[in-house]
Amino acid sequence: MRWIDTLEAAAAEKLPEPVHRYFRQGSAGGITAGEAVAAWGSYRFRPHILTDVSAVDLRTTVLGTPLDVPVMVAPTTLQRQADPAGERAMAEGVAAANSLLGVSSNAGTTFADIGAVGAPWWLQIYVVKNRDVTLKMLDKAVEGGARAVVLTADTPVVGRKEDDGPTIWEVIPPEHLLANLDEDEYEADDLGKADDLTPDVIGWLAERTGLPVVVKGVLRGDDAKRCADAGAAGVIVSNHGGRQLDGAISTARALPEVAEALSGSSTELYVDGGIRRGEHVLAALALGARAIFVGRPALWALTVSGSAGVTRLIGDLGVELEHAMRLIGVPELASLSPDLVER
Repeated sequence: MRWIDTLEAAAAEKLPEPVHRYFRQGSAGGITAGEAVAAWGSYRFRPHILTDVSAVDLRTTVLGTPLDVPVMVAPTTLQRQADPAGERAMAEGVAAANSLLGVSSNAGTTFADIGAVGAPWWLQIYVVKNRDVTLKMLDKAVEGGARAVVLTADTPVVGRKEDDGPTIWEVIPPEHLLANLDEDEYEADDLGKADDLTPDVIGWLAERTGLPVVVKGVLRGDDAKRCADAGAAGVIVSNHGGRQLDGAISTARALPEVAEALSGSSTELYVDGGIRRGEHVLAALALGARAIFVGRPALWALTVSGSAGVTRLIGDLGVELEHAMRLIGVPELASLSPDLVER
């Protein structure tokens, strides 16, 4: 059995049940979360033959940051439940793999501590009803060395979770959340998700921070085009791990339309959701993604093996990707193309 395939069960033995449930669950009936992996498995390849694949190059860049492998770690919360060092341990694992880390605005570790590790990182931001609270967090992220702002755009309200036991909020210590806001800086109502956002927020975030803005939560080509036209430096095809609108289209199915809409633009394209194999990464890259994000697998790896587990996860996916690229007959990422894949 692949090591990656053992991780969730091993993590479940170490995590409190409400935490494991929170990490793995989707919203409502769990339809979207449940079909994510299988959607990538529905693609089939049309490989080239008689091509020189004696040397395969997996290196790429994302917004100018070099990566050894086109696999990054998605922003997730409650990482201190997975490992006492939380986001710092995740950053150490990412740094050792020469990758990039997405950091949740709900992080339980200060941005300064995360930045001190040296891994390149992007801040995932929820714009909340009290914009002053958002601005304070953005300022701290800039001070901590964030290289981009990832606007989560699919959360005007939080997706409904159907818990059948104690919820995560009943068992976690408060210091495992919102480490980058002082308690006297906000009231509970201030943190309600903003439900009045338009593409104008992209320019507002860029102007405030001086950083490129990536929009996360895009599942349609027309929305991707609106983001690009508003100045987005990147777009992440994402359905929030199936944790928002249940029944939303899988990212594997949404990616081709978004890639077509962004064709010819300078807006970079990434994807997350259900990617568990090097072959999944290959399909995503061939369909137009520049790199991919993994979320839950990184949490399982951090839980089971700490920072070394995160490094191994990225490395193992890279090894599988390299193998698949040899078999598909393409030695470099830039030569991957949609004609290599069909459903």
